[in-house]
Amino acid sequence: MNSYIKYFILIIGISSLASCGPNYIYKKEIEIKNAQWTYADSVKYEVEILDTNKIYSLYLDVNHAATYPYQNIYMRIGTAFPKGEKIQERLSIDFADKLGRWNGDCNNRECDLRVTIQENAFFSQAGTYIFTVEQFMRKDSLPDVRSLQLAIEDTGKSR
Repeated sequence: MNSYIKYFILIIGISSLASCGPNYIYKKEIEIKNAQWTYADSVKYEVEILDTNKIYSLYLDVNHAATYPYQNIYMRIGTAFPKGEKIQERLSIDFADKLGRWNGDCNNRECDLRVTIQENAFFSQAGTYIFTVEQFMRKDSLPDVRSLQLAIEDTGKSR
């Protein structure tokens, strides 16, 4: 086989592999100051949605220290719609199982945990959505939560 043809096939193969990952329309990580998440330190994401026919998956990626003192965390997630309507929902995330083993991708120092907020979601209004994430534990200064990342994936499906 001609070396040019082999080279062309190799380039096509690499290109197809590179395009197989998730298609995120939004992905932003926000660090928690001094890894001490207080009630006053809500995390806000502003997301511009243009296509109301697409189906999305929403994820929250949480990075915490391996010294986080609890098995879980409670959060309150708010959504402000472009036309002003607001909704809130409580979310409980298990950082560890009942035996104390961390969930997610962990090493000796930290853990990264992906939480699916909603699959097969659609946005009924075009415009700017504001997502707010608040810690909702009984303790005001929650230690060892390092960062939160909101990721919105275009699933390639339409409604």
